[in-house]
Amino acid sequence: MSTLDPARLRAVYEALAVCYDTRHWWPAETPFEVMIGAILTQNTAWSNVERALANLRARIELTAESILALDPSQLAELISPAGYFNLKACRLIDFCQFYRESGGWAALSALPTEVLRQQLLSVKGIGPETADDMLLYAFERPVFVIDAYTRRILARLGLGRGNEPYETLRLACESILGPDVGLYQEYHALLVEHAKQVCRARPRCRGCALNKLCAMPGAVST
Repeated sequence: MSTLDPARLRAVYEALAVCYDTRHWWPAETPFEVMIGAILTQNTAWSNVERALANLRARIELTAESILALDPSQLAELISPAGYFNLKACRLIDFCQFYRESGGWAALSALPTEVLRQQLLSVKGIGPETADDMLLYAFERPVFVIDAYTRRILARLGLGRGNEPYETLRLACESILGPDVGLYQEYHALLVEHAKQVCRARPRCRGCALNKLCAMPGAVST
């Protein structure tokens, strides 16, 4: 990977913060809802997750016990807007069983971050990105989330290749930015917003807030 330059990594955040202002992400009423949303958002747009969550809220209270009380086919039907609904229903059930058997919020939130991370990763269907979403936004732990949008933007800026091991890139960002939960939450949200609006698969480079920092400014000016 190219050297992850500390000054440039911070400059990217500052430029995006000016462009998009505070994002206040992740939208949820409870930490448990953040965790459920992190599973539902796998391989789909957040707008679809919102519809799935609305279906669940209309039927049940969003708790592990209420989800586990549903018939799996009924759960799959309710979350169908999020796609892969049979698979995600199984993942929600597996997670809710883990959550309940682990002692729920009180027990899990008392664990050290690395222990909690390993426990989350032990749940079938929860990989590093989903676990780190939960850690950062539900448990408010200083864990930097690496998703496809982050990889895309850093690679285009010349700050990475885009195919580094997840842990390599995560730890590199954390070592530069320091353990700052609020910064990590905002930075991730800003990267997601920029990737959706401007730095798309076919980038809209004209007027991009990161042009002065980018390795490929003006590559596509549509």
